[in-house]
Amino acid sequence: MQLSDFAAANNLVRLFLDRADALGDAPFLTAKRDGKWQSLSWTQAAQKVCLLAEGLRRMGLQDGDRVVLVSENRPEWCIADLAIMAAGCITTPAYITNTERDHVHILSDSGARAVIVSTAKLAKPLLPAITRTGIAEHAIGMEKLRSAQSGSFSCHQWDDLLQGDPTAARSAVDQRIATIKREDTACIIYTSGTGGAPRGVMQHHGAILSNVDGAATLLDENFHAWDHRFLSFLPLSHAYEHTAGQFLPIGLGSEIWYAEGLDKLAGNIEEASPTLMIVVPRLFEVLRTRMMKQIAKQGKVPGFLLDKAIALAERQSSGKTRPGDRLLDLLLEKTLRPKIRARFGGRMNALISGGAPLNPDVGRFFQALGLIMLQGYGQTEAAPVISCNHPGAGIKLDTVGPPLKDVEVRIADDGEILVRGELIMHGYWRNPAETARALQNGWLHTGDIGHFDDGGRIKITDRKKDMIVNDKGDNIAPQKVEGMLTLQPEIGQAMIAGEQKPYVVGLIVPDEEWAMEWASANGAPKDLAALKDDANFRQAIRDSIDRVNRELSVTEKVRQFVFADTPFTIQNEQLTPSLKIRRHKIREQYGARMDSLYRS
Repeated sequence: MQLSDFAAANNLVRLFLDRADALGDAPFLTAKRDGKWQSLSWTQAAQKVCLLAEGLRRMGLQDGDRVVLVSENRPEWCIADLAIMAAGCITTPAYITNTERDHVHILSDSGARAVIVSTAKLAKPLLPAITRTGIAEHAIGMEKLRSAQSGSFSCHQWDDLLQGDPTAARSAVDQRIATIKREDTACIIYTSGTGGAPRGVMQHHGAILSNVDGAATLLDENFHAWDHRFLSFLPLSHAYEHTAGQFLPIGLGSEIWYAEGLDKLAGNIEEASPTLMIVVPRLFEVLRTRMMKQIAKQGKVPGFLLDKAIALAERQSSGKTRPGDRLLDLLLEKTLRPKIRARFGGRMNALISGGAPLNPDVGRFFQALGLIMLQGYGQTEAAPVISCNHPGAGIKLDTVGPPLKDVEVRIADDGEILVRGELIMHGYWRNPAETARALQNGWLHTGDIGHFDDGGRIKITDRKKDMIVNDKGDNIAPQKVEGMLTLQPEIGQAMIAGEQKPYVVGLIVPDEEWAMEWASANGAPKDLAALKDDANFRQAIRDSIDRVNRELSVTEKVRQFVFADTPFTIQNEQLTPSLKIRRHKIREQYGARMDSLYRS
């Protein structure tokens, strides 16, 4: 494979087909079916893409039509995405956690003429939304849908659209995509909506190709290997996984394996033996907590080694190593780290974190255990990767690394990060007002506050719109404080507030596993709702908050707190599908309760 291919490709389908022609019968897409991992070759996938593209055209879809795609991560997701583009249409992904109301918004806003859905279960909230909007004319089921016809739209089966002559289909696709240029829209990805209704980001082919080029260059310079295997876990409807977990491996000619879900992720990692994995910080936080508990149960020696490993990583990060650290490093390489690497499949080159800020303590924990952590930064509006840590630039986990190749970044007078380059979106779909606010004089205004360190790495301090300004005019970065709170074993989730108030208050979701262990040890009922009224339980949570407060400035300290009724979840709309808290939704439910803390 050649890095120059990315610059030469006119569109994403051309890049894929060129890779398929070169790699032929080599495995491409692998998923577990009937308890066994089964693979599609590059040739097989290319045939399916071309046949499905022609099936979509036979249905009457035209150039530029939007097609909504609702599916869990699986080979058919990739095939459908590429086929939609190969048909000259625009992919419009939607989260599998979407409610009927969410689907109504996306269908109405995008004006989609067709939808592709994987299962009858996921069709339940989708099909009524199609009926309500009356826009989409076709629904295609990867698996059998319950009805063959429903009101104003027709139902089709996936396999029926994969009929025809593969050679003729390929010829038709080649002819069609010859006219698709880098500046043409490839997909409309709806932002996950941390602050309101999702907006459709128009990503063009060149934006994603530029992103893939920059990421591939970074990998080539630092790991010198193109035989990568990716394990796809994050939702493909999210721009991060869509680019880094699908099109980057396509560009590299790599295999993609699809995880079965969070409950089976640990086993899937060991079975798949990936070399790269795209993840979000929340997953690392959960894994860190579990691994620390497991190591602690193994006795004093593993616990001692873990403490030494973390202390060593902190010294290495700060450049303050001691005599004897080299011997300690060798000891850890012979004892603790091989066991941890084995749990990650034994071939992991790097874990790439993005989607939200990674707490440096979490990053150092995994670095201490011998796993390379690359924290990246981006936005859907930037296709999405803007920068990434990598060994060649010197990994500093309190930064998000230097900008990728061909990405221009500058810091505005108020500290806002501005970005320019081919990776930047052409705008929000049918939303000129928001487009004008986000894109000014060719620069994307990210809404993030940050600066460059002395090594040219970007350091982000907070979201411009999330920054808390107290009644004295002091700025407080909520993500920093919340990240520190959720590293405590007692706290599962947290949100702080204090806008125009004299001090910071917190909303706390206790860690359920810790809470049950506490209840057993203290003879209390194993009922979280009852425990919240227990003075001793509340004091234990207070103690954990005070531990964090000792590391914070006076203005950042959490003075009072209340408990949330239930955890923040995607289902109750208090988490985005990429596991970021939706502050406006949480405030709707708990704002009055948190405000009452200033009167107590």
